[in-house]
Amino acid sequence: MGAYLIRRLLLVIPTLWAIITINFFIVQVAPGGPVDQALANIQFGQSTGLAGGGGEGSAHGRSALNAQPGDSQYRGSRGLDPEVIAEITKRYGFDKPLHERYFTMLWNYIRFDFGDSLFRSSSVIQLIKESLPVSVSLGLWSTLIIYLVSIPLGIKKAVRNGSAFDIWSSTLIIIGYAVPAFLFANIMIVIFAGSSYLDWFPLRGLTSPQFDSLPWYGKVTDYLWHICLPVLATTIGGFATLTMLTKNSFMDEIRKQYVVTARAKGLDEKKILYRHVFRNAMLLVIAGFPATFISMFFSGSLLIEVIFSLNGLGLLGYDATIQRDYPVMFATLYIFTLVGLLLNILSDITYTLVDPRIDFEGRQ
Repeated sequence: MGAYLIRRLLLVIPTLWAIITINFFIVQVAPGGPVDQALANIQFGQSTGLAGGGGEGSAHGRSALNAQPGDSQYRGSRGLDPEVIAEITKRYGFDKPLHERYFTMLWNYIRFDFGDSLFRSSSVIQLIKESLPVSVSLGLWSTLIIYLVSIPLGIKKAVRNGSAFDIWSSTLIIIGYAVPAFLFANIMIVIFAGSSYLDWFPLRGLTSPQFDSLPWYGKVTDYLWHICLPVLATTIGGFATLTMLTKNSFMDEIRKQYVVTARAKGLDEKKILYRHVFRNAMLLVIAGFPATFISMFFSGSLLIEVIFSLNGLGLLGYDATIQRDYPVMFATLYIFTLVGLLLNILSDITYTLVDPRIDFEGRQ
């Protein structure tokens, strides 16, 4: 197992390199980069964050608006002083050749140095640290609840296949799957967050303003109070796939000859189910864990973060894409990819824990 893990970890390096490289060169040819964004801000009188002024009402900014057109490769630069354009281009690092920017980025990412945001007065690492608790909370709690509910429910549905319990439980989870998460979130806000009916839960945020002054048990209660509605909205559509996958996996195993033989020998039904069937049927369920966790942890919570005003990684990456904040874009992509690859390796390790007969060392 050790040699297999080393091989998998070594494969992470070229995979990360390929994904970052492809996205880097795709982004370079896309219109509306950070320089275009900054030039548009100047034209509309907004702050660019340039040293020595250039914000709204500054002399430099006004002179740029009244200057004669200069030669520039950037759209929206008409009417701006070429010196201003050159200063903005240099500030964002676009005065350097493409290959130099590329190799500089690779060297920095090897050292986990993601630089500073182009449009926020903070480093990329600091922005990620501020957003990470929200995404971790939503991702971990949602995945945990989905697995704790779906696996036992799927097993029970397999054992009682065709019963009234199987029919009405399938109806409920399919309805939940059909309801969009953002719609369910809005319904819960209207009913439970003081909009029209009940005022049981807070409308936004992960903690209360007085969180730091609360005792430890008050902090736990306040955190759970705030996270309840966002987690419910995230998990509403996640039960159906895992529940039906668990049910079908168990039903396939229950019909196999070794189960019939075990029953003929007089073994207890629970021992057959959890000692023999469980080990084989759970392999497919475990295989879907990385995809489930990543979807909950990163992409699945974007709309939920917007609706409940939660500053998580999904919202951070979305805002960075809209603003063409390249350091934040590539840093979040780098981290998302790295976590996904490591979770796939963790999934393989879990295979061997569930079924020791699986030997990855023998794979060529």
